[in-house]
Amino acid sequence: MNKAFTREVESDGDDGDDDAPTLPALPAGARNYLTPPGYALLRAELLELLDVERPKVVEVVSWAAKNGDRSENGDYLYGKKRLREIDRRIRFLTKRLDIAEVADPSAHHGSDQIFFGATVTYANARGEERTITIKGIDEADNLAGEVSWVSPIARALLKAREGDEVQLVTPGGVETIEVIAVRYPAPGAPG
Repeated sequence: MNKAFTREVESDGDDGDDDAPTLPALPAGARNYLTPPGYALLRAELLELLDVERPKVVEVVSWAAKNGDRSENGDYLYGKKRLREIDRRIRFLTKRLDIAEVADPSAHHGSDQIFFGATVTYANARGEERTITIKGIDEADNLAGEVSWVSPIARALLKAREGDEVQLVTPGGVETIEVIAVRYPAPGAPG
């Protein structure tokens, strides 16, 4: 077979799937809920890639291409790979922002019912308390106590109120947790 009709696979594990997301996939038919700060961060990342990073890499690749033999030109090879990564991320961010639905948690300020954007303190049967904030898939940071609205804990808590007990299905079985407190940011407050 002619080499022109074969697909090369790079040795770094890149299978050529340019649309592979770098963040969890959204459930089928689900909206991409984001808080206003989360939307702003994704938009800023997209603009940074389009306006700053990609033009710099294109300049390096263009310069490297003028230096002759491209097969052994590290700047050229790395630059082309980096361009593919940037373009993949740009496509991903563009798709996610196109379907984004910005939900301002401060609209529920003063409510004791759990909706998107709530900061919830709950306790398990052993009395261990934990506080989480329910955020969008693209913005949740587990290390900061933030969980995605599609996570099992968030799904169990959504629409519950302070004082309610809910059932959380865990790998170890069903656990009963009690909602201790529900907070939302004040209107005009960040995050």
